[in-house]
Amino acid sequence: MTIHTAKLSDPAVRAFVDAVNSHDREGFMALLAPGATMADDGSDRDLAEWVDREIFSTHGHLEVDNESAGGRALIARYRNDTWGEMRTRWRFTVEDDGRISRFETGQA
Repeated sequence: MTIHTAKLSDPAVRAFVDAVNSHDREGFMALLAPGATMADDGSDRDLAEWVDREIFSTHGHLEVDNESAGGRALIARYRNDTWGEMRTRWRFTVEDDGRISRFETGQA
């Protein structure tokens, strides 16, 4: 069963999913702490290049099926124009100021 974005527990993660799904690159980047990092399938990637390629230029969309770790770990169906839909996991590190300093994703 899909969890509606508005019902996600962590405000930063909720805003992240909302920005992805509304294709709001500027809003997405504003959620990230300076120097934020990310990994895909266990390998660190260039964050700006990855989000453009995997999310914003390919119409990425997240449908969250499950959350844990206080809302900072998700299992979601992710789709974009390049890869179609796949089951993915997401884990977020959120700083005290509410911005995301790291996220990791990969196939679930």
